Amino acid sequence: MKQQIFIFIKKYKVPLSIILVFLMWMLFFDDYKLSRIRNDSKKLEALKKEREYLQNKIERDKEKLCILQNDPDELERFAREEFLLKKDSEDVFVIIEE
Repeated sequence: MKQQIFIFIKKYKVPLSIILVFLMWMLFFDDYKLSRIRNDSKKLEALKKEREYLQNKIERDKEKLCILQNDPDELERFAREEFLLKKDSEDVFVIIEE
């Protein structure tokens, strides 16, 4: 068996070396090398997760916007909480907890 392998290698020495050089070039030196493909796959997965998060956030914001447009009491509560707005006859105290 070993003899046959050695005979095969001697017989096809040049084509095997060309194939080996080609494979080494493709794996390590080409623009689409193996490490770049792996890094791009990781980036793609991270971007997919970020896209999913942002789509969920958009849905929540749309629901919140719909509620704020249709309910004046909710709009007033939102303005008071987020922008510290007040009526003329009121005083606002901001309590910061440490």
